Amino acid sequence: MAHLDLHRLHVLREVSRSGSLTSAATALSFTTSAVSQQIAKLEHEVGVALVDRHPRGVVLTEAGQALLGYADEIDRTIDAAHAEMAEFAGMRRGQLRMGTFPTVGASLMPDVVLAFRARHPDVTVTVISARREGLLERLRRRDIELTLLWDYPWQQIEDEDLTLVTLVNDPTMLLVQRDHPIAGRRSVRIDTLRDHEWIVRDEHPVADVLRRVCRDAGFEPRIAFAANDYQETQGMVAAGIGIALAPQLALSALRPDVVAVPLAGAPKRRILLAHLANRRLSPPAQQAMAVFGSTAVGK
Repeated sequence: MAHLDLHRLHVLREVSRSGSLTSAATALSFTTSAVSQQIAKLEHEVGVALVDRHPRGVVLTEAGQALLGYADEIDRTIDAAHAEMAEFAGMRRGQLRMGTFPTVGASLMPDVVLAFRARHPDVTVTVISARREGLLERLRRRDIELTLLWDYPWQQIEDEDLTLVTLVNDPTMLLVQRDHPIAGRRSVRIDTLRDHEWIVRDEHPVADVLRRVCRDAGFEPRIAFAANDYQETQGMVAAGIGIALAPQLALSALRPDVVAVPLAGAPKRRILLAHLANRRLSPPAQQAMAVFGSTAVGK
């Protein structure tokens, strides 16, 4: 097999994204003929067909999809190489780039940023918030050096490319109206809640937590409302639509008409600090590791 041309891999990626040679040509400022020639040369290099042509566009063959996966990995590696060389060249000296996710972006992360800036005022701090897969992708591309992640016992993150440090175990809380009979209890068991209706974050990990704890107690939860975020969840709880579960760190802005009660025996999610195992951390990132550890102690 001849050496792969990285430029042609980029063309293949654009063809896959666009769904047609003409659209790919427009995006790349090429002619359609030039795109077609680049794909044909790439197919010659690898010795297999990469694209199926149809009247309404093109789709990648199975081989094309496989090669695209390698192309994406090569692209991430090149981005990472540029980022690390920039650090060696001093272009990013005095910068700290971190990732977070929404439920700690309003609780743990602000405290970390404040504590870090108090100790290192000359370092520029950038924080990116995203879902877990987005944070992992940015970490691999070296867009960020450190990121907060989460997992539950049945879905623990296991990745040999990552160094993971457990910062805190975040308990699951029950949210009820302030005048609800449960509100004054020190804790409550899930098996005493089978007759209640529930408010849950739609397509969110807390929905999985609710299903699991209820099924372990021998019943299926009756869902009264699917909320988009925890503020909406609290609003519906306050209105008496139902009760809800939420991680404790998601409740930094708890409404005065809602009470959080510990749920006995409920699973805790791990809040993790992650970085690439094979990456040399910058001095700001090394200092930030210590700040994360000391800040999480009080959570």
